Amino acid sequence: MEWRDGAIPVSTRFDDPYFSIANGLAETRHVFLDGNELPDRCVPGFHVAELGFGTGLNMLAMVLALRETNIPIRFTSFEAFPMSGEDIAHALEAFPEARSVADPFLDVWDQGVRFFTVGPVTVEVIEGDARETLAKWPGEADAWFLDGFSPAKNPELWSPEMMAEVWRHTASGGTAATYTAAGFVRRGLADAGFAVERRPGYGHKRHMTVARKGV
Repeated sequence: MEWRDGAIPVSTRFDDPYFSIANGLAETRHVFLDGNELPDRCVPGFHVAELGFGTGLNMLAMVLALRETNIPIRFTSFEAFPMSGEDIAHALEAFPEARSVADPFLDVWDQGVRFFTVGPVTVEVIEGDARETLAKWPGEADAWFLDGFSPAKNPELWSPEMMAEVWRHTASGGTAATYTAAGFVRRGLADAGFAVERRPGYGHKRHMTVARKGV
């Protein structure tokens, strides 16, 4: 990993930044929260799942979204290459609002703890290649944040087989959202069984994708 302008973490493995250069927290809210109609859909026990934990920014955005209601939900993230706690803390300095609620997980992250609670959100981070770990996961999500590195640079995480696994691990009526509108990703979601819709993206990105599993 390297740092762009001293503030933006960039994966050297995938040559891709961990979050939007424009405003990562605002993009998270537009794509993953609004795209999944959150927090409006949240009820106790609601389950969010995510491909790509990264800096934990999406999880923290979910925590912030629930500050007023304190509805207890679950959040499961699949991450192949965890960042160090020091790097995560440095990255989150760009988003003081998110950093202000991050201590409960940063305090234990470098101890190898991958199951923790941040506000009303119970979090589990499953390490390893999601192509293997998701297939073995016994859970179902009510909403998915599909946030792997760019499909052009990390196509394995966006393959038709992965999208089929996402569908298989989505509850009836569940949703998925992603910043990408790449044709093969949308086709993969549609072929898996989702109803797929292209919506306006955030910032310079013209489009994003949302998907819904039938009841």
